[in-house]
Amino acid sequence: MKNVIFILAIVASTSLFQSCYYDKAELLYPTASGNCDTSLVASYSTKVVPILTTQCYSCHIGASAGGGIVMGNHAADKAIAINGKLYGSITHASGYSAMPKGAAKMNTCDLGIIKKWIDAGSPNN
Repeated sequence: MKNVIFILAIVASTSLFQSCYYDKAELLYPTASGNCDTSLVASYSTKVVPILTTQCYSCHIGASAGGGIVMGNHAADKAIAINGKLYGSITHASGYSAMPKGAAKMNTCDLGIIKKWIDAGSPNN
């Protein structure tokens, strides 16, 4: 009888721990799943800047900007967008320095947002 109770206790506790596991990727990582809308031109201030802030600006602002690539305002960001360096680097394209340096490529949604903005002429919107 003690063995049966012990086994039931193990099964019950295993069930409880399994039910606490939360792996809904679309909720945890909304931009990495299918919830990415790039149908409209991405807004520089509300869509592009937050991506660049988390992925680029920490190394590419100020006098000591990495690789001499200065970012952090629309004019600078547009210049590297128009010359192709921004998209080539963030997509890890051949001939470009893969960015963010030492990190994985940005997720598909973020790449799509930046691409849409660049294709629209990199507006300051």
